[in-house]
Amino acid sequence: MNIFQKLNQIKKGLSSLSNLAIYQEEQKLLLGKLLIENKLRRHPPSNLTECEFKIFSQWGEDGIIQWLVNNLEIEHKSFIEFGVEDYRESNTRFLMMNDNWSGLIMDSSESQISKIKQSEYYWKYDLQAKTAFVDCENINDLILTSSFENEIGLLSIDIDGNDYWIWKKFDVISPVIVVIEYNGLFGIDRAITVPYDKNFNRTNKHYSNLFFGSSLKALQLLAQEKGYAFIGCTSAGNDAFFVRKDKLNQIVKEKTLKEGYVLPKSRQNLDIKGNLTYKKDIDQIELMRGMPILNVVTNKIESF
Repeated sequence: MNIFQKLNQIKKGLSSLSNLAIYQEEQKLLLGKLLIENKLRRHPPSNLTECEFKIFSQWGEDGIIQWLVNNLEIEHKSFIEFGVEDYRESNTRFLMMNDNWSGLIMDSSESQISKIKQSEYYWKYDLQAKTAFVDCENINDLILTSSFENEIGLLSIDIDGNDYWIWKKFDVISPVIVVIEYNGLFGIDRAITVPYDKNFNRTNKHYSNLFFGSSLKALQLLAQEKGYAFIGCTSAGNDAFFVRKDKLNQIVKEKTLKEGYVLPKSRQNLDIKGNLTYKKDIDQIELMRGMPILNVVTNKIESF
């Protein structure tokens, strides 16, 4: 076999892999439609975890989002999501491909955004993809240059660090639904967040990879200031959901922190050499003892 025959064989193999990936996505979308029908037939859930299913989301966010958009009055079918990497796992991709929503996604990696722009779904849907390291200084300008209306359907923030600060600064558009990562290891008794650092990197900040984000209580207080109600968390204990209070109804209702808080069971902590140690709950918390944390009520630095 000469070099040209080998290259042609490789090309055919890559084409087959591409077709297989497209077929697999079609099957996942079909499964998603069936799951939506199954979930919507049920009585109102006692908590959001009953709505969960995963198509493209990391955990069960796809199901929760579908339950919300089918039970809330949402005029503008559009979304914004930060921290999408290559968009393989995200909170908005199923919303785009199943419900034909328009959206803006951002990630700090130019190679990841380039990969997204080369995908088949990028030309099929009304999607903007930007390379940007989102911070408090540029967040609103990034949105203003993206041709959105004054309201969008959903905002998703997952940047492993300054999530609280980005939502606090975000004020040029009013989302109906906000999905935001919280640090479940910070508990619900203290309204705390990592101090703002424009160049925050969770692994560099503390070797354990656990010191990032904010407590659920800090996010709830911020939500109240912005006119949002807490409605629950994922069963994985990673994302919290908030809905603008003027959109609440007899089905989608506000929850207390005690009713909705979930302590994460994932074990992503590292040792000083960068190896996973698989510590649980209290052992993970102890790794962060003594780190400086900001109390958003007193606006003072405390010891974690």
